[in-house]
Amino acid sequence: MPRPAPSPAPRLLAFDLDGTLIPDGGLIVPLATRAALGRLHALGVKVAVITGRDSPPSDVLDAARPDAVATNNGGSISIGGRPHTEIHFDQADLLAVLAHTLQDARVIAFTAGRIYVDAPPGTPTPPWLAQRDHAPLAELERSHDRVLKVGFYHPGIRGWRDALSQSHPHLVLTGAQPPYSDFLTVTPSGADKGAALVAVAQALGIDMQRTVAFGDSDNDLAMLELAGQAVQLGDLPLLRPHADVTLEGPEALGAYLDTLAQRLEQAAAQPVETL
Repeated sequence: MPRPAPSPAPRLLAFDLDGTLIPDGGLIVPLATRAALGRLHALGVKVAVITGRDSPPSDVLDAARPDAVATNNGGSISIGGRPHTEIHFDQADLLAVLAHTLQDARVIAFTAGRIYVDAPPGTPTPPWLAQRDHAPLAELERSHDRVLKVGFYHPGIRGWRDALSQSHPHLVLTGAQPPYSDFLTVTPSGADKGAALVAVAQALGIDMQRTVAFGDSDNDLAMLELAGQAVQLGDLPLLRPHADVTLEGPEALGAYLDTLAQRLEQAAAQPVETL
């Protein structure tokens, strides 16, 4: 019986951040992961960060040294530190997204330069937001800033997600289900992590079969479906059917990447057979 063809060696690793490359809400890449990423870089493996955040923490950029960064769930892409793609809401879609009826919801609209916030009176400003250029959401219309992403925080957010998915099925909706049951992210059509992975791979000249995607939540599903290999962090049932490998969480990622680097180093050390 012929042996099955080995899977092609990966050339691009695409990482979600929270719950994947770093712990949820964290800022620091675990040391074992940092060390393994250094070995993989030395082997010529490319790295992409594809995150729902609007900017990666500085330690992530230092540890991963990414060849590409996609933020806002893929709505903003840079390749080699240079802008590549930005996808914004058109005005009609943005007005529909902001026309919610959720009482005491916290709403955050992200633009390339400023964050606009609507929060119930007395709501404390999160530390990450206090350090950023932000303004009341009411000022957004006068600013003419173009919005990349809108986030909602509310315990009843699932109802708004269902309504939006019916009225505007072309928008990209993630969250409002475990592990982010009280949080919904809305991005324009085409701003999803799967499309971002394809765009990054094409820009770097890498075949999709030689990509590996790592993620832990529903906004990672699109890239896990499209990658040559899918690695799930955690145990979210939604992702299980799409995962080739499952890891417990960010602390287990370093060992997996270390094994991958070792395999690639061994392959590189083998003599090339000639006829």
